[in-house]
Amino acid sequence: MKHAVFIICLFFLTACARQDVFKDEFDNEKPWVEQQTQLPPYPSQENLIAVDVGPNTSYQHFVDATSIKIGQDGVIRFSLVVQSSAGAMNVSYEGIRCETKERKLYALGRDDKTWSKPRISEWQRLDFVRQHYAQRELNKNIFCPNRQIVSSLEEALRALKAGMHPRINR
Repeated sequence: MKHAVFIICLFFLTACARQDVFKDEFDNEKPWVEQQTQLPPYPSQENLIAVDVGPNTSYQHFVDATSIKIGQDGVIRFSLVVQSSAGAMNVSYEGIRCETKERKLYALGRDDKTWSKPRISEWQRLDFVRQHYAQRELNKNIFCPNRQIVSSLEEALRALKAGMHPRINR
């Protein structure tokens, strides 16, 4: 008899533990949907703000202040300019998803100051690509303090100009 009671209790506990019996508060959340992106005007020299990405690279990095957009989807989008010591420039329009520490390339700048579509435009974890010095710095210390996206353009610009968000403790 004890054995039968044990089996019944075990069956009951197993049934209760099934996910479709008990739903937690997060089961009703909608899946994340990325909003449509509109490309900004090509960056102008007078709108560039320098970003110090540390000693790991000799390139200079800049964000175009007029291109920063904070999306309702939790993505902050911006134009990034990377300049070599010889003056060669790479220009891109990118997004960072603070919650997941990912970045996406939306467009590449051409020499004629127009945008072109990249061959690959998908979300990438910032931890896995070594060369994304600027994106990691912007994610960690400027646009996404403690994995929370800045709440306004003004907050983003203040953090960018200061070189660090005030909520970050180094």
